Amino acid sequence: MDLPVAPPAFDATGGPGPRRQAGLGAGIGAGCGLVFLEPAALVVVFGLWWLSAFNLDQARTVTADPLWNHLVAAGAVGAVALVAAVIAAQAGAVVTVATQGLVAALVCLIVVGGSAAQSHEDQRCRETPTAPRCRGAH
Repeated sequence: MDLPVAPPAFDATGGPGPRRQAGLGAGIGAGCGLVFLEPAALVVVFGLWWLSAFNLDQARTVTADPLWNHLVAAGAVGAVALVAAVIAAQAGAVVTVATQGLVAALVCLIVVGGSAAQSHEDQRCRETPTAPRCRGAH
């Protein structure tokens, strides 16, 4: 006796293949590790800028280095965060994409704000070289 045969169920194995998603533990681990390392790198970068104005000799006046080189280093940290977010998006690690996107956005704000502040200070020092915190002031 021949029984009726049902049509085959939908098979998702054909075509480009099922979406591959990173393991939850790997995504969270990478996200947490990078979220710890990137702010640590930013603390080192801006700590070195702060130390450039630190002096124990009270008879000598020291001004901080210009912020431009330190902003470039901070921008490199932001670029690393952006690359990590793109790689995590391709792997399907949603947690890492979200955290690295947030870090990249915050670094972008820091770089834009810092460059505006340094540009303003550079303009002030060009107009009045003897103003406080200018290299020509003594």
